[in-house]
Amino acid sequence: MIKTILVPVTGSAADNAAFAAAAAVAKPLSAHINFLHVRIDAAAVAVTMASEGGGSTMVGGLVERLDAEADKREKEARQSFERFCAQEGLAVAETPPGPAGPSAQWLREIGAEPFWIAEHGRAADLLVIGRPSDGDGVAPETIETALLDSGRPILVPPARAITALPETIVVAWKATREAAHAVTAASPLLSLAKRVSILTVAEAENLPSEEGSQLALNLRWRGIDASSERLEPDDRGPADRLLAAAAESQALLVMGGYGHSRLREWIFGGFTRHVLQTPAAVPILIAH
Repeated sequence: MIKTILVPVTGSAADNAAFAAAAAVAKPLSAHINFLHVRIDAAAVAVTMASEGGGSTMVGGLVERLDAEADKREKEARQSFERFCAQEGLAVAETPPGPAGPSAQWLREIGAEPFWIAEHGRAADLLVIGRPSDGDGVAPETIETALLDSGRPILVPPARAITALPETIVVAWKATREAAHAVTAASPLLSLAKRVSILTVAEAENLPSEEGSQLALNLRWRGIDASSERLEPDDRGPADRLLAAAAESQALLVMGGYGHSRLREWIFGGFTRHVLQTPAAVPILIAH
């Protein structure tokens, strides 16, 4: 069940795609969207910058400049939230049960963006985080922290704003717990889809050709129109192969977030990183 959605608000144009994707999920599910703006701690940032070469004499003036920039960004973020709610007809509600349809709420924290998004994300059913664009938007390390530390699925929309969820869902299937977790996280969206395609990429010669067929069969027991297909490898890597297949079907791509080491700096797997860093024409739901 997806009834609460968390959306980071940076106050930049990069927020638009995330806002639209969150509404596309919230409307058919009558979900509540928490729009979270994380304002920088100007004093802490100034001290860090000064200690890295600026000297203590510059801290006072730097704090004022950072605070002024934070004021501007927070004002823009709040205004974009209010405009979007009015445009989409989202009722603003702070306590449940709220209205019968989708609703929204403004949240604000001060400090490190990765920490607060992961902190609020753990209590949400879904996070919707837009891709950074030209230095604006949520930082890549924030997406990584949210995925690894929140324990919740993340929907990453394409740069082009979507007005509704795709009718087709492509599941990038691999016999791993991450892929299984992603399918479970996407269950409410799978139930809304008209067609679900389970795709496996033959990364090894001994990959069973029926690897995705059992999942497709089990989804059909739930009344979901699901099929499975094995994609043969080509000159593209597995990630690009799956992205291309999803784009061809104009689908939502569901995949697991894979890690290859227990070390924090390496846990974000190469496959996952490539998918998130590659400009995609389709929304991607990813779970670790």
